[in-house]
Amino acid sequence: MAEEASKQLETMSLQEKSADAPAPAAAAPTADASAGGEKKLSKNQLKKLAKGKGKKDKKDKPKWNQPGEGKKKKDDAKSKALTLPKPEFVNTTPKGHKKDLSATPMADAYHPQAVEAAWQDWWEECGFYSCDPKTAEGKSDDEKFVMVIPPPNVTGSLHLGHALTAAVEDTLTRWHRMLGHSTLYVPGTDHAGIATQSVVEKMLMKETKQTRHDLGREEFIKKVWEWKGEYGNRITTQLRRLGSSVDWSRERFTMDEMCSKAVIEAFNRFHEDGLLYRAERLGNWSCALKSAISDIEVDYIELEGRTFLEVKTHKGNANDPKGRYEFGVLTSFAYPIEDSDEKLIVATTRLETMLGDTAVAIHPEDTRYKHLHGKHVVHPFNGRKIPIVCDAELVDMAFGTGAVKITPAHDPNDYECGKRHKLEFITVLTPEGAINNNGSQFEGMMRYDARIAVEEALMEKGLYIGKEPNKMRLGLCSRSGDILEPMITPQWYVNCNGMAKKATDAVRNGELKIVPEEHEKTWFQWLDNIRDWCVSRQLWWGHQIPAWFATKKGEEGVSKLDMNNNDRWIVARNEEEAYTKAEKVLGCSRDEIDLERDADVLDTWFSSGLFPFSVMGWPEQTDDLKAFYPTSLLETGLDILFFWVARMVMMGLQLTDTLPFHTVYLHAMVRDKEGRKMSKSLGNVIDPLEVISGCTLEHLLSKLDGGNLPPKEVARAKKDQAEDFPEGIPECGSDALRFGLLAYTVQGRDVNLDMKRVVGYRLFCNKLWNATKFALQFVSDFQPTANILDELMSSGKMALRDKFMISRLMACCDTVNTCFQNYKFGDAQAASYAYWMNDLCDVYLELIKPVIKDTSEENKDSRWAAQATLWIALEAGLRILHPMMPFVTEELWQRLPGRGTLGESETESIMLAQFPLCNEAYSNPGSEQSMETTMNVIKACRSLRQQYNIANKVSTHFFVKVESGQPEDSIKSQIDDIKTLGRASVVDVNIDEDSIPKSVGIVVVDETTTVLMDIKGLVDYAAEIKKLQKQLTKNANPMGQLEKKIAAPGYEENVSDDIKAKNLENLNGLKKKAADIEEAIANFKALEELEKN
Repeated sequence: MAEEASKQLETMSLQEKSADAPAPAAAAPTADASAGGEKKLSKNQLKKLAKGKGKKDKKDKPKWNQPGEGKKKKDDAKSKALTLPKPEFVNTTPKGHKKDLSATPMADAYHPQAVEAAWQDWWEECGFYSCDPKTAEGKSDDEKFVMVIPPPNVTGSLHLGHALTAAVEDTLTRWHRMLGHSTLYVPGTDHAGIATQSVVEKMLMKETKQTRHDLGREEFIKKVWEWKGEYGNRITTQLRRLGSSVDWSRERFTMDEMCSKAVIEAFNRFHEDGLLYRAERLGNWSCALKSAISDIEVDYIELEGRTFLEVKTHKGNANDPKGRYEFGVLTSFAYPIEDSDEKLIVATTRLETMLGDTAVAIHPEDTRYKHLHGKHVVHPFNGRKIPIVCDAELVDMAFGTGAVKITPAHDPNDYECGKRHKLEFITVLTPEGAINNNGSQFEGMMRYDARIAVEEALMEKGLYIGKEPNKMRLGLCSRSGDILEPMITPQWYVNCNGMAKKATDAVRNGELKIVPEEHEKTWFQWLDNIRDWCVSRQLWWGHQIPAWFATKKGEEGVSKLDMNNNDRWIVARNEEEAYTKAEKVLGCSRDEIDLERDADVLDTWFSSGLFPFSVMGWPEQTDDLKAFYPTSLLETGLDILFFWVARMVMMGLQLTDTLPFHTVYLHAMVRDKEGRKMSKSLGNVIDPLEVISGCTLEHLLSKLDGGNLPPKEVARAKKDQAEDFPEGIPECGSDALRFGLLAYTVQGRDVNLDMKRVVGYRLFCNKLWNATKFALQFVSDFQPTANILDELMSSGKMALRDKFMISRLMACCDTVNTCFQNYKFGDAQAASYAYWMNDLCDVYLELIKPVIKDTSEENKDSRWAAQATLWIALEAGLRILHPMMPFVTEELWQRLPGRGTLGESETESIMLAQFPLCNEAYSNPGSEQSMETTMNVIKACRSLRQQYNIANKVSTHFFVKVESGQPEDSIKSQIDDIKTLGRASVVDVNIDEDSIPKSVGIVVVDETTTVLMDIKGLVDYAAEIKKLQKQLTKNANPMGQLEKKIAAPGYEENVSDDIKAKNLENLNGLKKKAADIEEAIANFKALEELEKN
């Protein structure tokens, strides 16, 4: 087998690294590049420049190469790798069975669909994702890792932001599992009250032309559950495709029986603790949803002045060609003063609210209005007497007329003013946003149609003054996009002051850690200024509030909307308990009581806030709750720090007296490459499955057509898509997607995600596959043992290159573990990438080719050491990558020789294998330093060969001048390695100057090392000079034209500074190019002359 492998190796080679080629040189040493001199162009580079290949493309190619990697892949090679013909794949592995790789030869190229098939089902079937609570309960926090998934909305599908979350969370989970920790990652989905109800309502209208009210609550809820059963598993499919190692046996839905029980218990405990109450307050109201909305569910848009906007709940403004309504104006009108010809002018941005005005406020010290103290104005449409009140807190005498209309039921500032002066609170809008019966002749009009009608009516009465542009901020419902209306409605509230203080104290005293810590400021800002939480929503889908309004049978005049009857609201865990409590409240028997349950539901975030402990069975003291709560980490995006994270912390501390987790890691927000938020309306949302499985350009473009972008933006976006993915998105697989996303996890606020870069990591998977396939030939006749690393290190058979490889492995282990510990996933990704691409592929695999090829008895020990080192480097390298790239690493790990023969310590799957740890005793900085010196010499050798266009089959003679001591010792000890990678016939180190021929090419490596190559008889100087002279002629034409343009009359006066600077830059570039070519010609002529003599 060894001989057969050796023959195969003769025809195979991995890509070599090469240094930038210097200019040809005569015997005199060239300037040291490291000393700051300009780097000279090689002959090859000059050829490229002459042909225009040196110009930078306008569009950046996928930047999948990491710093320090060496030579970049050529663009055409990348394209070829991504467009290789995909063989027809049929998954023949029965569901839940282990893939039989012995029956499948390793493919010539990496094909994600074939590689990723079957593993997820096998991992699940084997129970690798589960964790026994009995085993976990006795372990310390350092020996456990528990995390709940941020439950995505059941209505939707995951986008790349979710995929980043999944990649980070599963990387951590798999890493902890491989460290031997009791590991649990709990999946779940959120019932998403508003979103789900909206989706089902639209479907119902489309299919049956019915509203939910036509069906009734009970039947509608059945429809929603049917929809959830049919369509609600898309997210779980995506998570499985992404390789998320969640324990599916513990999957939760926020409205399942376990979570619902926790919600009812939490609501009751808040009430029992005096934190829950019912009140009629001014709050945000969505007319589109006909529901209250919390402050943090409001998005704001800034209007610079007069602006026309579409309002979807309205039929359209007949006065505007596009049916839009006017905003961003301040409208002035006059109120007649009672029993006087005088008028009081006020102004508003929401003219329709004047129908609910109950006062006009003036400043008590405003001399203009002293005579109006205690007087009234008269409402022009209903004749209502409106008091003039003095309010120094609200009124600014210098602003406008100094008189302010007061609508306490429809404005936050007016609401407070109304309370101070005990004004009447008149609501003028219906839940749908139409004018109600308090609106006089405008009753029934939608609010913005009424705005227009009120303006016209004021004109008719001679009370309209005018309007002017006005900067303003408009609040929109983040759920529906509807313009919100301040409305007074009865709602349930939770007093959050005490809970918020506990949450801030936990961060301040270090019990709760927020990473990155810069977000602590936001945490304190929100929680130190928290307001009571409105937890009720006027929806049908969700957790119906466990509260009943109690009346005596036949009792009349007791309204549930009257806050004076709040004692009639009975909060209970079930109806039976509610009757028992009602008997005590009303002082009568059950058969005399009527109970009506509150029709409202709880805010979706209420159940989400309980998620870390409700999924463990709380309030019951289950085995899971004892073993896995509190959890270890909460990982999520910055955008829901308050929505979800703060509420989990507050509710966990209040209800369990324990922090639900000790660390919060907030990853960056994912935006598109233009920095825009990913949104369906923008058409820039990419489904992870579109990257994993690939998709056509037509598919991508059709999504843009379905968005809400203006036509110009659609055209631009289509152009960008066509340029980025002319053939669509190639099939990349889950591993490439995860690895690419992790590269973006720098700890910051925003990530502008360039999909081309993510797709580029598909090429790394291909490199990983090919390198392993190639390397497997080296170990085809090698038998590893359970303790192979220790045996190798104590064998005394290792060459310096072997020690170098193991030392680099130890360094990678140390770096990756440290990065994972500190949530620096981008650095961990880069370190593992560099290990494979640089240390293993570009250096070690190339160095051991002749060692493996030599099967002589004399080389037996060296060959064994090389094979053992390679097997260890491959096997451990795959384990390092596994948390980030689970599928391809499992497939390749299972194909390594020795599988199934390594004894009891060998695991069935790579995901259960020990994660590699750094053994300091096996680190060898000396070997790394020596290899660095040697590799610098090798790069110089390659550079010289490239410079003089030496064919691969021709070996060359090198001379190395190097400082005595470590550098000289390193080079002499690795002469064979230099000959291997430098394609050298002979390498002479520090020989007599007289023995070095005069016709040599020279590269100065650094201040201690110079490499020379004998070029006698290897170069056709005349031919090379002729080529260069031809290039010089071609370069002269554009240079002359540019010089002529710059010298033309009027150039200095008429050409902009930017263009002049650009032209000068181009001219200098062309001059330098000409100088380099001329120097190259001179050097070739000098060498030609030397060789003649």
